[in-house]
Amino acid sequence: METENQKLQATESDLQNKRLKLDYDEITPCLKEVTLVWEKMLGTPARAKVKFDTETIHAAVAQGVPRQHRGEIWKFLSEQYLLRQTVPSRPPANPTPYKELLKQLTSQQHAILIDLGRTFPTHPYFQAQLGAGQLSLYNLLKAYSLLDPEVGYCQGLSFIAGVLLLHMGEEDAFNMLKFLMYDVGLRKQYRPDMIILQIQMYQLSRLLHDYHRDLYVHLEQQEIGPSLYATPWFLTAFASHFPLGFVARVFDMLFLQGSEVIFKVALSLLGSHKPLILQHESLESIVDFIKTTLPNLGLVQMEKTINQVCQMDMSKQLQAYEVEYHVLQDELLDTPPSLNQQQRTAQLERTNQSLRQQNLDLLEELQVSHAHVCSLESRVEAVAQSEGRLREQVSALEGEKKQLASTAARLRDLLTGLGIHTTPEGRTLPQPPGRRAKTDDGEGPLVLPEGS
Repeated sequence: METENQKLQATESDLQNKRLKLDYDEITPCLKEVTLVWEKMLGTPARAKVKFDTETIHAAVAQGVPRQHRGEIWKFLSEQYLLRQTVPSRPPANPTPYKELLKQLTSQQHAILIDLGRTFPTHPYFQAQLGAGQLSLYNLLKAYSLLDPEVGYCQGLSFIAGVLLLHMGEEDAFNMLKFLMYDVGLRKQYRPDMIILQIQMYQLSRLLHDYHRDLYVHLEQQEIGPSLYATPWFLTAFASHFPLGFVARVFDMLFLQGSEVIFKVALSLLGSHKPLILQHESLESIVDFIKTTLPNLGLVQMEKTINQVCQMDMSKQLQAYEVEYHVLQDELLDTPPSLNQQQRTAQLERTNQSLRQQNLDLLEELQVSHAHVCSLESRVEAVAQSEGRLREQVSALEGEKKQLASTAARLRDLLTGLGIHTTPEGRTLPQPPGRRAKTDDGEGPLVLPEGS
């Protein structure tokens, strides 16, 4: 009885803990029929090896993710993401399991401890100083700092880890953190040189220029670059400033589409608040609005943003702008210091024009290559289907062959019993001399051996 009571208390504690973790306002409520679709996919045998229909998964994510299954769905989406990767990512150099990492010491301990109380300070699961939430967060960040010494621990990473812990256990959260960092590629923005973060800020600026030119000009006039407001968006995947229900939906999309989602969300947020941002005329008021007012989204605005993200595709532009950034950096390094500002500007304009042409050429090549890949994939799929059909036919013919062989054997036995001998090829051998006799039923002659 005592053991059963302990089990019951542990179960009740787990349920209470889960309710505590999932204490946030949900957006995009998941209808019962959508929940059934998710449960069917999650319950598929050997699902980690099954490549599900992409459109079905995208439609399910767009229609909502049931909060109680969210952690398991993130694991499912990570499996599907890996199955579709044509180029495998570089795994961590350190293969040490999570439980073994927890037994080691980290040089990042002090930095991690300082940030524990700053991570979701108002959420009940993380509120208690060195309570269950903070201890789990410490374990997760410590283990990752040992797994990936190059990154170690960086501010912002605690929010990513915290969101994962709210939806799954420690070890699963650690595996999903590895997936986001190494397979999705988030770890690049946390490296000490921060070069990738600089590239991301440049890409966001160029996207603003393309999609919301008036807002881009307004921000440029006040000398407001994305690094003044968007850095925490990228380093925490919006978790440090935005409502948790919205952040959970961003993570749904992050597991589905990869790091491109952060650009889409940022662009959608800035575009939807453009009229309000344009009303502000000073650097301080614009930055304050973007940092404090913009994150206080209503449920309708949150859902609208996620719906826009589902429909956006900017992967080609992001690739082109990354190349553009590197070329511009090279040009700036190669520019002679003797040139005056006007000459430098003219040179940069020529470089920009050249880069735009290169971008167009690269995009055209990319489209051709993509079409070629799609064609090859279709051919491979057709060959695989043809091979499957042929295997089925061969299997059926082998079964038919066995049946015919069995029938032939029975016929030979029957003929032998009747005194008719045949060769293996089925030809009748000459009968020995003898006399004819009636069969038992009297309906036909039977050849009897001599002397019978």
